[in-house]
Amino acid sequence: MDNAINGKRILIVEDEIVVALFMEDILAEFGFQVMGVASRLEEAMGRERDYDLAVLDVHLNGKNVFDFADKLAEEGVPFVFATGYGERGIPERHRGRPVLQKPFSPDDLKRALSNLVAMAA
Repeated sequence: MDNAINGKRILIVEDEIVVALFMEDILAEFGFQVMGVASRLEEAMGRERDYDLAVLDVHLNGKNVFDFADKLAEEGVPFVFATGYGERGIPERHRGRPVLQKPFSPDDLKRALSNLVAMAA
């Protein structure tokens, strides 16, 4: 277990329940405290800030997640995009943010989040 990520509180923003459950299990194994899953943009936007970082699926039920990403960026909350489109699906204002290419393995997820935690430290 990586001490830098142990106990970090994380929010999963993902509309595919199977993917969200997979991430919840893997993140708990890695030592993260999963604070919940938001499956809709409105749910993510209205959520109380009880997390340290987030994994954002780029497309949530036909809406993109970039308004929420803007909010997180303004608040200084580190996040990683999860997308099947790679960086080409990310708007210019968020280029350079970490992108986790779907489908991803548990090791890919851990590496992306470990890098995110290290960058935020």
